[in-house]
Amino acid sequence: MTADPAPPVKLVYFAWVRERVGMPDESVALPEGLATVADLIAWQRSRGEEYAHAFEHADIIRVALDKRHAPHGALIAGAREIAFFPPMTGG
Repeated sequence: MTADPAPPVKLVYFAWVRERVGMPDESVALPEGLATVADLIAWQRSRGEEYAHAFEHADIIRVALDKRHAPHGALIAGAREIAFFPPMTGG
């Protein structure tokens, strides 16, 4: 018996990440083997020129898993929405 495919995950992009990717969000089936936020960002960079540009400075990208901020080492299993955004400044 084969395993059921993982349900699609909604990826949401904000600010210049959205501008570089060229869309506000998308629903994707993540490939097997992605365990952490860092793994996901590395995969994003491999998806094409616009993604490589959006995630070229991976260390400054902030992430929220199901609307909760998460470090790059956080596990993504079970997340239904993963948001990417640049650092915020207050005013």
